[in-house]
Amino acid sequence: MKYSKEDKPERAAGAGAGARAVPVALVVIVLCAFSFYLGGVYSTGRSLIDAIQPGPTLLTLGATSTSHSSSSDQPHPSPSAAAAAIAFPECPADFQDYTPCTDPKRWRRYGNYRLSFMERHCPPPPDRQQCLVPPPKGYKPPIRWPKSKDQCWYRNVPYDWINSQKSNQHWLAKDGDRFRFPGGGTMFPNGVGAYVDLMAALIPGMRDGTVRTALDTGCGVASWGGDLLGRGILTVSLAPRDNHEAQVQFALERGIPAILGIISTQRLPFPSAAFDMAHCSRCLIPWTEFGGLYLLEIHRVLRPGGFWVLSGPPINYENRWHGWNTTAQAQKADFDRLKKMLAAMCFKLYNMKGDIAVWQKLPDGACYDKLTPVTMPAKCDDSVDPDAAWYVPMRSCVTAPSAKYKKLGLGTTPKWPQRLGVAPERINVVPGSSAGAFKQDDAKWKLRAKHYKALLPALGTDKIRNVMDMNTVYGGFAASLIKDPVWVMNVVSSYGPNSLSVVYDRGLIGVNHDWCEAFSTYPRTYDLLHLDGLFTAESHRCEMKFVLLEMDRILRPTGYAIIRDSTYFLDSVAPIAKGMRWSCEKRSTENKADKDKVLICQKKLWAGKQ
Repeated sequence: MKYSKEDKPERAAGAGAGARAVPVALVVIVLCAFSFYLGGVYSTGRSLIDAIQPGPTLLTLGATSTSHSSSSDQPHPSPSAAAAAIAFPECPADFQDYTPCTDPKRWRRYGNYRLSFMERHCPPPPDRQQCLVPPPKGYKPPIRWPKSKDQCWYRNVPYDWINSQKSNQHWLAKDGDRFRFPGGGTMFPNGVGAYVDLMAALIPGMRDGTVRTALDTGCGVASWGGDLLGRGILTVSLAPRDNHEAQVQFALERGIPAILGIISTQRLPFPSAAFDMAHCSRCLIPWTEFGGLYLLEIHRVLRPGGFWVLSGPPINYENRWHGWNTTAQAQKADFDRLKKMLAAMCFKLYNMKGDIAVWQKLPDGACYDKLTPVTMPAKCDDSVDPDAAWYVPMRSCVTAPSAKYKKLGLGTTPKWPQRLGVAPERINVVPGSSAGAFKQDDAKWKLRAKHYKALLPALGTDKIRNVMDMNTVYGGFAASLIKDPVWVMNVVSSYGPNSLSVVYDRGLIGVNHDWCEAFSTYPRTYDLLHLDGLFTAESHRCEMKFVLLEMDRILRPTGYAIIRDSTYFLDSVAPIAKGMRWSCEKRSTENKADKDKVLICQKKLWAGKQ
């Protein structure tokens, strides 16, 4: 049936216009009000959902006296001052050494090829834990540096496998309520000091500041890296999560830089030409297998003119073969193959004595000019950035030094400590960077560090040893603490401008990382975590709750966090921090007119109920 205007009933005179006018006016008023509301919301930078939800309240470390803080430093209560904290349960007791992305409980899901199951395999979002990792029973604050270099509390790292299985090698020894580290190792029976003395005699650059950064693969309990700290050489000690249980955790508990990692199928999380020296002391890496692929990765991360040091099979096979469950002929063949491979990769045998052999990565282009895309090994093309190192497969090709850098090689790079304050050549490849920006950044962090020490008196003392700068640019915060008894792990976002090469060129250490995932370390391994605008930069990708839970996992009980960000994000941290049993206090920056604020937090020491 069809309807027409004529079929509709007539309205009373005047009723039509008035009836329509009222709804239209209401709609206009509602739309105007809603538009005004949205303008207010977005002018503050908040999302609509955030604006509707009640604002969090801020925690304090205690009553803040007016003697050290102006009223502008004090938290302003939100309209919803009674907003409840997010409650997080305790993880089960067997999570005390939980490493989410290198979890042995999940290894069987992945293939055995080249031990790739030991690489990073992070749980999918539905499987991510939302609980607080408990400390071991009897845990107490670590022994302070420098005493911690030689001892740690047994209950903090209650793993006795190395002590019981390798007691004859003197890696560590159980002594009452603590472990002691006498400095032994598989290849240095006379102690790590004598071993490094011999190495320094073979590499004079270890004594004059030429060699500053080092990589130790298969580090054990990091005795080598620990000894080098006293010689002005900063080492990243690397070992996988394996049946030694906690070798990386032993290193960090002692105050020695270390991360979980393995040379397998993916590049190590470092830029090219990062380290002045790399080391393997019977690290059991099959260097000559897979076409020398693992050697090519060492070549990539070594600075031109840098040194690769090997002790253990097949070095000194003439005197050692009988202890290696092999024959002298087999070890000689392996040594010859190793030398041939290294020569083809533009290494030269630099020096050798006793159990130690040293190769040097050639700095000039003559050797690399002989390589082509079809030689064995091939020369890498330009299709993959040599500095890209976050989930990037290793390549079976040689990364040639770039001709545009004249001061990148060891010997042309300024010696330590002068190199710390010199803007590196590679600053120009970082988007938006320059030598001038580098100098300004350095000056800025000197002021900030001074202010942080006023807010947190423990910074600069032996109460804080292991520090992480969770989103650095040039390593400015680490440089400002260089005279303090700390070391700093500089983290450069895998999703931002890759400035990590600049960090290494300065003589500092760090890694690429994505904070939407867990970091490659054990629980309770850092005394201080520093964030500068991380939540503002990554809020579109990473959920704040999981970033903070990861911070809680890797932060030592009684450890600190310095969170510098906008007031909105700092207020959003508060209920989560309270649920993690942190106490926090919001303070002004060194520039009180700055819109950003600083949140100083401390993690409480608590005992698990399970």
